[in-house]
Amino acid sequence: MTKPLIAIDGYNLALEQGTGVATYARGLSHRLKALGAEVGVLYGQRASSGPDELLREVTFFDPRSGVAWWRRPFDDLSRMIRLRAGVDATAVPVTGKVETAALEARLPAFDRIWNVPGLYRSAVLGFGASHRFGRVRLPSQAAMMHWTYPVPLTAEGPDGKPVPNIYTIHDLVPLRLPYATLDKKRRYLGTVRAIGERADHIVTVSEASKADIVNLLGVPREKVTNTGQAVGIPPRIAAKPESMVAAELEGGFGLRWQGYFLFFGAIEPKKNVGRLIEAYIASGSPHPLVICGKHAWNSHQELGLLYEDDSREFIPRGPAEGVQRLKRRLRDRVILIDYVPFRLLVGLIRGARAVMFPSLYEGFGLPVLEAMQLGTPVMTSNQASLPEVAGDAALLVDPYDTGAMAEAIRTLDADADLRAELAARGPRRAAMFSAEAYDAKLRELYARLGVTLPAAA
Repeated sequence: MTKPLIAIDGYNLALEQGTGVATYARGLSHRLKALGAEVGVLYGQRASSGPDELLREVTFFDPRSGVAWWRRPFDDLSRMIRLRAGVDATAVPVTGKVETAALEARLPAFDRIWNVPGLYRSAVLGFGASHRFGRVRLPSQAAMMHWTYPVPLTAEGPDGKPVPNIYTIHDLVPLRLPYATLDKKRRYLGTVRAIGERADHIVTVSEASKADIVNLLGVPREKVTNTGQAVGIPPRIAAKPESMVAAELEGGFGLRWQGYFLFFGAIEPKKNVGRLIEAYIASGSPHPLVICGKHAWNSHQELGLLYEDDSREFIPRGPAEGVQRLKRRLRDRVILIDYVPFRLLVGLIRGARAVMFPSLYEGFGLPVLEAMQLGTPVMTSNQASLPEVAGDAALLVDPYDTGAMAEAIRTLDADADLRAELAARGPRRAAMFSAEAYDAKLRELYARLGVTLPAAA
């Protein structure tokens, strides 16, 4: 049987510090390969598209490639106009002449890589100006174009022949929590509505997100499929000896094995870090709270308590009367760690007393699943998709109730039997989101859309 060529986008895969959507896209590429498909990945790097193959390969892997800043407005306008009429993707010859071992963790599984310089930026700007989708002609006739993010683009074959276009919409957080994201809401709503109307099918990752897509966008229920998401932690990382991980934690971060609580993820309003810090302070736990993640939009507000919760010494008499000194009390209790590579993050998760993930809204909640697979107890939110993922293998709390969160932290801190029980339940629950279960859902979905995925040899 001929292998079907499945194209996915590299929109989030190009980011230097991955997102949950990048993890999803990378995981999808690996599962499609495992199911016997050829995988093509369409990027939008500002790289050379000229005839020199070596230059195309070199500039593709150079994040500084592109036009000078003063030319960007003219370049954007030109690309927007051409994208409306349709642009040709160019093959990137990944020959091994560029050393890519350092990028292995970010690269998807692929047979072919294509690129259209500035594609995704031009598509978003163009849709904002005209409310029309851009068109991309792939160099080869694909059996399916699977967009892993709601982008205003459609893919075609090399001669303009139609290709089924399906889109993954992970969640509708910009519409459900408009105050918690930076998305331009009018453009975002226009994009997801247009996708709902013109997509051959919509994929999502939870029943909560499916309900939102149906109810908010008016998409027929039969046009939306929840495939869930698989968790994949390489065994060589997950099975590293406990003594080695403990030594890395102590030497690299000054942390004791199971001697700290952990939050990991982007620090932004949706993740509810501000309330988590407040609840942690109220819990009185002697074990530090470690917050690991890149500072995203409005992170200063989420972390405000760390910089405002000062002890003040007041001298009532004498020439120096008044507040004399400000001293931050939480420096040793709340520890901030910037973004770390996944291999180090796995160690931080494994060594935690418990993982705290009280997000206000998630389309799936991959951190909860990763922590459960690694056997780390979890406290998470009872909102949106998180109860679907956690089941009975985590402690669920109202993410708006800091008192309930504080009590949950105290309970987890004091009750070793509960921690052991959650640690045992976690891997069993995570097994429900195995690669095999995900493969079965993907195979069924693609078959309904006319694409047969043979088992890999």
